[in-house]
Amino acid sequence: MTEIPEHLLKRAQAARDKAAGGDAGGAAGGDRIPGDLLDRTKAASDGAAAVVATAPVGGGVPVGAGPGGHTQRLLTVVKSGSIQEAKAAPVDKVHTWPHLLAVEFVAALACTAFLFVFSWVVNAPLLQAADFNKTPNPSKAPWYFLGLQELLTMFHPMIAGVTLPGMGLVALILAPYLDRNASNKPEDRKFMTSMMTMFLMFWAVLTIIGSFFRGPGFNFTFPWRDGIFFEL
Repeated sequence: MTEIPEHLLKRAQAARDKAAGGDAGGAAGGDRIPGDLLDRTKAASDGAAAVVATAPVGGGVPVGAGPGGHTQRLLTVVKSGSIQEAKAAPVDKVHTWPHLLAVEFVAALACTAFLFVFSWVVNAPLLQAADFNKTPNPSKAPWYFLGLQELLTMFHPMIAGVTLPGMGLVALILAPYLDRNASNKPEDRKFMTSMMTMFLMFWAVLTIIGSFFRGPGFNFTFPWRDGIFFEL
């Protein structure tokens, strides 16, 4: 015979005494245990005292045992408010598919269609075939490399071609670890906004100087005085 542990009986008795005292004195805040639950608890405790966990003939888990073969029973009433959260929390996140990827796919199709029509209508501004006997002066890189070409006029090739671009790439790699703010609002991302603004302004200034302020021999010149030595 398996008996109910003494500490569980004491806890159940204390809960019943407390509930009975609340009924006698009146509960001001409506926090007392309902009477039907107390009756069910009392009936369960009275019946559990006489339960005998008998093992089947072939052995195994005793009859009336709970999960894992335990024969103890919980005699106290646990209020639902203490074990579950009923407050609904707002959710501001959505799944990547289809909410994000569907929009990006439609945007990619629109960009592809625009480029197709634009390249069909507008001819590419290509020059004549290259002549190795006639090198253009000034000889400029494409506009997206003019910032790097401008750096080569100011620093040693090792610094301009390796060190400075490498530092920029390392800064971009470390950027997510330097700013861990998860907000999507620009006013909350002042650090990242400042970094991106400085990077864009630095490269834009170098590109503008190389495009409009460099003349024959890649010497510095003023476009309003000597003209513009730049072609797309």
